Amino acid sequence: MTPLPKPDVILTHESDLDGLLSGCLLQRLAFKLFGTETPLEAYHYNFWKQRELRERSAWVADFTFEPRLDREDWVIIDHHVTEGTPKKARLIHDTNRSAGSLCYALCQEHGLQSPALDRLVHLNNVADLFLEEDPDFELAGDYANLVKNYQFWNLHALLGGQIEKMLDHPLLEVMAVKRRVENPLGFEWSKGNVKEISPQVGYVDTVVGNNNLVVHQLLEERATKFPVLVTLFRRVNSVFASFRSRNGEAIKVAEKFQGGGHPNAAGAMLPKSVRNVNEGIEYLRQTLNIKKETHQSRLNSLESLFAVLEAEQKQP
Repeated sequence: MTPLPKPDVILTHESDLDGLLSGCLLQRLAFKLFGTETPLEAYHYNFWKQRELRERSAWVADFTFEPRLDREDWVIIDHHVTEGTPKKARLIHDTNRSAGSLCYALCQEHGLQSPALDRLVHLNNVADLFLEEDPDFELAGDYANLVKNYQFWNLHALLGGQIEKMLDHPLLEVMAVKRRVENPLGFEWSKGNVKEISPQVGYVDTVVGNNNLVVHQLLEERATKFPVLVTLFRRVNSVFASFRSRNGEAIKVAEKFQGGGHPNAAGAMLPKSVRNVNEGIEYLRQTLNIKKETHQSRLNSLESLFAVLEAEQKQP
């Protein structure tokens, strides 16, 4: 068992249950090993990419390993696809497991486990990896949606950092009712309200229901012609984009907006200048169609050049 360095801070993803679970587990592990409370910080992708890495030592969970994280006494626990190989940092990585599952494995190595945590880690794994064949898939989605609906820090405060208290929480009843009643209504409405952003990306307007499950059903039933579907939502003073696909295209689109995530489920926060959803739609259109327009203009220029040369060659 390789000793873990004492972290100055624990850094995790703010957008989902996997980040919340990972952060809480790592805080508990740090206290077990070093007897002190370690600060927990959570970020959305865009803010994370801009954050200065000033700490001597840190534990990072649910963020893709990248060269700037390759630092002595830094530990990265993650499951996203990465092309980087650490030379200084310690990378704990498995694309077939959630970050929360990997963090829990570290906890188990040091005697931190319980039936409640076993259950919660399993549900998080099912939700984060979108394991549709698992019998707990719908229930796992309800747990994941607690974070989507009530937000990372609100839940952290409500649970007092004791993540096991999420099991069978009364708020899950709200999620279950929303799923049963709202999702079918939301799917039927959204199916007729998909707008073209680019030839590859369609914007899905939503009114009720779980956006992720509504979009997933649209993709699975091939209800639209677009391989990538995006939803937009405003939170506090920012507009967020959530991209979904079936064949790995979503992450490539999200990266154009400094976002990240999984091949078929990714997200990004749009610039501060984008103040509402309508402006977000226009921003997506302009950004995703720039290359197409530039490429076409180049083709037109080349065609004009060849036409001139051909005309010159025909002159006596």
